[in-house]
Amino acid sequence: MTGASLADYRLLGPFRAGAMAELFELEDADGQRWLLKRPRLAFGNHPACYAGFETEQMVLARLTGPQVPRCPAQGEDEQGPWLVLERIPGTSLEELAAAAPLPSTEVARLGLLLADALHALHRQNVVHQDLTPAHVILRPEGQAALIDFGLARHGDLPDLAGAESTGPLGTPAVIAPEQVLGRRGDPRSDLYAAGAILYRLATGRYPFGTAASAWGLHRRRWFDPPPPRALNPACPPWLQEVILRCLAVRPERRYASAAQLAVDLAHPEQVVVGERGQRPRAGGLGLALRRWWAERQPEASQAVKPAGQLARAPQVLVAIDTQSHDEALAEALRLALRRLIALDPHWRVTCVGVLEPSLLTEQEESGELARGFHTAQLVALHHWARPLALPPERIRFHVLTGGDAAACIVDQARRDHADHILMGARGSSALRRFLGSVSSRVVAEAPCSVTVVRPLSGG
Repeated sequence: MTGASLADYRLLGPFRAGAMAELFELEDADGQRWLLKRPRLAFGNHPACYAGFETEQMVLARLTGPQVPRCPAQGEDEQGPWLVLERIPGTSLEELAAAAPLPSTEVARLGLLLADALHALHRQNVVHQDLTPAHVILRPEGQAALIDFGLARHGDLPDLAGAESTGPLGTPAVIAPEQVLGRRGDPRSDLYAAGAILYRLATGRYPFGTAASAWGLHRRRWFDPPPPRALNPACPPWLQEVILRCLAVRPERRYASAAQLAVDLAHPEQVVVGERGQRPRAGGLGLALRRWWAERQPEASQAVKPAGQLARAPQVLVAIDTQSHDEALAEALRLALRRLIALDPHWRVTCVGVLEPSLLTEQEESGELARGFHTAQLVALHHWARPLALPPERIRFHVLTGGDAAACIVDQARRDHADHILMGARGSSALRRFLGSVSSRVVAEAPCSVTVVRPLSGG
C-alpha cells in the first residue's frame, strides 16, 4: 500500500521478493531510505519461513557493527511480523563474481573483507549458516556487510529454523558437509562457505556446482572438489592452499577462525604452501572411502558454539624490541608465550618488530639501506622465535615501520584481530628513550588483553 505509514516510516513500494520473504522500500521523516521485510505467510509456505523470520528478529536485535545491517524497529501487525532494515548501499559479491575468474590479488582483497566481517559476526556468538555471494555487500566505506540471517544460529538462543526442518538448511552451492547432516551452529561451517565463495571468485564456478540433488549435497562429505589451479592455472599455489583449507571435509582441518583466514589473505607471502597448494587433481575413491569410514567413528567432529570455538583459537601478537640484547627478557617472553598457548589447540602467533624511521636518512628510506634494515629486523624476529620450534604454518613475522611504536603495535593487533598482546617491559636498548612509554600506551589503547613481561631478578 504505497503511501501508507508504518511506525515512523512511509511505504514507497515493493523492492524485491524472495522465496521466504518480501522487501518493501521505506522512507523516514528525514528522507532516508530503509527496507521493510515481511515473511511469506501464504498457505502452503514452509514453516521455516516464519521460523527463519523469528530467528532474524532475535539475532539482528543482538548484533552491532558495520558488518551487519542496522535494525532500528521491528514489530507485528494484522499482516504479520515485520522488520525495518538498513538499506545498505554498495555492490554485492554476486555482482563481482559474475566476472570471475578474478585476479588473485582481487580474490584476496575481497576474501579479506569477507573474513573480517565473519570474524566480527562470530565474536558476537552468531553463525550465519547461509553465506552466499548475494548475502555479502561491500559498503562504499570499504567494509563487507552480511545480510539475510533467516538461517542463522545464535549460540545462546533456540534454533527455531533448525527445529522446523529435518533436512539440510542452506544454499546447496556453499553448504558445508556437516550441515548436510543437519549439524548447525559451528562457525567453521561459515568458513567452508567462505571457501566456496573464494573458489568461485578464483575459478568462475562453485566447488561442487549448484545441483541440489541428494548426491550433489552428500558428495562433499567424502570427495574433494577439483583444485582451483586445475580450472584456472593463473591461481597461485598459496591461494589454492587457502581455498582448499577452507573446504576441508572435517571442520577441525579448516581454519580455526575467520581471523586466521584473514591473516593469510592479508599476507599471502607468508602462507606455508603444502600438498594442498600443489595438488594437481582431487583425491580418488580410496580417500573418499576412508572419509566415509571416519564418519562412523566416535571421534567424528561435533559442532561447537561460536564463542567456544574462538576461545580455542586465539590470535597472539608478540611485540619484540629487536634492538635489545637482553637475553633474560627474550627468554622470559618465550616462556610467557609457551604458557599462553599451551592449553589452546588452534592458536596462531604473529611476531612483530618496529623499525623507527629516524634511524634512516630521507635518501635511505626508500633505498637499499632501508631494505637492509628491514631484512635485519626480520632475521632478528626469526632468531627470537627459533628456540620455540613452533610449526611454520602457525607463526607469522612482520616488521612495522613508523615513528610511533605503540600505535604501530595497536594497529597491527586490530588488523590481525589479536586476542592477546605479549610484550617485554622497558629495557636498556638503544631505543629506550623512544620506546619508554610503549608498553603503557599499548595497555591503554589495545583492543585486547595485554601482558607485559619482565625477566626474573637474579637477586
